[in-house]
Amino acid sequence: MALSINDIKAGLTILVDGETWVVLDAQHIKPGKGAAFVRAKIRNLKNGSIQERTWRGDEKIEEAFIEEKKLQYQYSSGDVYHFMDLETYEEIAISKDILGDKVKFLKDNLEVTANFYKGEIQNVVLPFFIEFKVIHTEPGIRGDTAKSTFKPAVIETNATVQVPLFINPGDVIKIDTRTSSYVERVN
Repeated sequence: MALSINDIKAGLTILVDGETWVVLDAQHIKPGKGAAFVRAKIRNLKNGSIQERTWRGDEKIEEAFIEEKKLQYQYSSGDVYHFMDLETYEEIAISKDILGDKVKFLKDNLEVTANFYKGEIQNVVLPFFIEFKVIHTEPGIRGDTAKSTFKPAVIETNATVQVPLFINPGDVIKIDTRTSSYVERVN
């Protein structure tokens, strides 16, 4: 469906050059002289790149209808990761190319949201915060409670994250999956 520039707002998914984008921010500008236009910051759903685009008053924008599905991570085989659709119980295979760095936070039975456009997967969104058990790190020293000094720790998915000095093997920690950073110790 073709939209006018007046319909552009944050959260809208659109087609630009045959690719799906989501509008992050839109500014409607009506100068004293000349035609109105919209300057928008948009993010590509497939690769996450961000652009600024400007549309003039007479241009039409194509809306992209994105279908969201809740999936549950099951297992991986090579570079293919298998998920189960929580509504239909179908198995969906997603390549490592689409998942990117998110694979380091996939653990058994993790529920994620997948965005589909015309039956083709665009991206996978992990929960913002996930709890992981620390498998290996150098032992903490009593009294080391400084938050500004970090050390590497291997979590249960074999990913390495930076944690404060007081974290020990066996601790459960909360990780922000958007930034791959430590948030807090859970136990």
